[in-house]
Amino acid sequence: MKQKERIEVVGQIDVELLTKGAVDLGVNLSKDEVVLYQKYVDILLEWNAKVNLTAITEPDEIVVKHFLDSLAVLQYLPRKKGSFLLDIGTGAGFPGIPIKIAENSMNVVLLDSLNKRVSFLRHLISELSFKNIYALHGRAEDFGHDENYRAKFDFVVSRAVAKLSVLAELCLPFVKVGGLFVAYKGPRAEQEVLEAERALPLLGGNVLELRKIQLPGVEGERLLVFIKKEKETPERYPRKAGIPEKRPL
Repeated sequence: MKQKERIEVVGQIDVELLTKGAVDLGVNLSKDEVVLYQKYVDILLEWNAKVNLTAITEPDEIVVKHFLDSLAVLQYLPRKKGSFLLDIGTGAGFPGIPIKIAENSMNVVLLDSLNKRVSFLRHLISELSFKNIYALHGRAEDFGHDENYRAKFDFVVSRAVAKLSVLAELCLPFVKVGGLFVAYKGPRAEQEVLEAERALPLLGGNVLELRKIQLPGVEGERLLVFIKKEKETPERYPRKAGIPEKRPL
C-alpha cells in the first residue's frame, strides 16, 4: 500500500491515535482525510447535543470505537475502484462514512429507519462535500424488495445490534452474487454463526471466515463475520417489517 504524507496534529482529536490505529488496520490516512474525520467529530457532537445519535462523546473514544472499528473491514475487502457499498442500520454513519472517507472511490449508500438520523447524515454529507454517497430513510425489509437496490451491492456492512440470523435476512438480499456481507460482532459471534446455520444457505449466503480485530485500549473481543453471497436470495426474503426479529429463520 502506498504510504501517504506524514500527518501534522490538527484539532481536538488525537491524530496519532487515529493514524497509527488506522495503519495497524492496513489503512494509511492522508492529512486531508484526517481533517474530514475531525469535521465529522465536530458535526456529530454539535448535533448530538440536540439529537441522540451516540452515547460515545469523548473524541478519543469516537476515534477508537467508531472510526477505527469502522475501518477494520477495509483491509479485507477486495479493492476495486467504484465498488458499491451499503451500510444497513447506519445510525450516525458507522461504518459507512469512515469507510467512505478512507476509500473515496467507493459508492456508498447509508440506510436507516429513523428520520432524524438520516437528516443528520444528509447534513454531514453536504458539509463534508462528498460525492457518490446517499442517505436513505426506510427499512431494509422494504428496500430489500426494491429493484433499484436488491442485489446491486458488492459489499453490505452492518454494525446494527441484531442476531446474525436476523441481519442476514435483512442484508443478503442487497448483495450481488459473488459479493460480501460483513457483520460487525462481539464475543458471541461464533455462537451466532452456529445459530444462523439454517438461515444463511436459505438466503444464499455462506460464512467465509471470522476475523478478530484488536482496537487500541479496548478490552473484549471484536469480530468481523464475512459471508459470501453464493446464490440469489429467494424473492420472499426479507419478510415484512418486524417478522425477521420476531421469527428468525
